[in-house]
Amino acid sequence: MTDQTPDGSAPDAAAAQTPDDLPFERAMEQLEEIVRRLERGDVPLDESVAIYERGEALKRHCETLLKRAEARIQKIAIGPDGRAASTAPLDVE
Repeated sequence: MTDQTPDGSAPDAAAAQTPDDLPFERAMEQLEEIVRRLERGDVPLDESVAIYERGEALKRHCETLLKRAEARIQKIAIGPDGRAASTAPLDVE
């Protein structure tokens, strides 16, 4: 028995990865492709639902990775002598 999608084509290996396995850039690429496909409107209903759900998972994964990156960025406070005096968490809001 071969692995095939409902339309008889081979499954996309990238889509088989869970979003948690993907780096941010690859997850965004997949999410953008899903948006393009859904906007074209030529995807069968069952597949539309499936790729929409994957898109939701990719979106959550990207948000998590961005929050982690923001938590790692620090604001550098400059002292009167022009040198770095201290660091503090970056307030992005």
